[in-house]
Amino acid sequence: MAVMEISVIPIGTGTTSISTFIAEAVKIIQEEKDLKYQTTAMCTVVEGDMKKLLNVASRIHEATMNRGVKRVFTTIIIDDRRDKPVTMEGKIKSVQEKLG
Repeated sequence: MAVMEISVIPIGTGTTSISTFIAEAVKIIQEEKDLKYQTTAMCTVVEGDMKKLLNVASRIHEATMNRGVKRVFTTIIIDDRRDKPVTMEGKIKSVQEKLG
C-alpha cells in the first residue's frame, strides 16, 4: 500500500478558481472503490495500491486536459514504504504521538 499526494493546476482557464477541476478529480478517485482519499486545502492525498494510484493520477491529469485546458501542471508525491504498512492515518498518528 502506498500514499500519494496529488495536485493538478490547470493553466489558462480564464479564471483563478479551480474548484470545479478539483471536484472532477475527486469524482475520478471516488470511482475507484478501494482507494481512500482526503482532500485538503492544498492537495488531495490518496491511499491504495501503487498501480491504481498511478492510473488514477493519469486519469485525473487527462480529464483536466480534456476540459479544453491547454496546459496542466500536475505534481505527485508518493510514499511507498515496503518494510511496514503505510496509511494516511498512521502517518498522522505518528506525528501526533511525537507532539505529545
